[in-house]
Amino acid sequence: MTRPARPRQKQTLPAWIAEGVRVFDPLENKKGVVQFIGEYEDPATRISCANAVFARPDGGGVEWVVKDPSSLERR
Repeated sequence: MTRPARPRQKQTLPAWIAEGVRVFDPLENKKGVVQFIGEYEDPATRISCANAVFARPDGGGVEWVVKDPSSLERR
């Protein structure tokens, strides 16, 4: 029995976003550093995103998944 395909969200990232870049996320009002870009599945909606941006505050702390990478500002 095959499993139905999970919905995938296509996100286009700005060309300047890369690992190690300092960013400001206006939707979360947080400054941080891009840790990595990769696959993420939202546990609530079960929607998978291939190009999710994971960021962490500069001094360390709890990592977050950027909701809208196109809204990020370079810092």
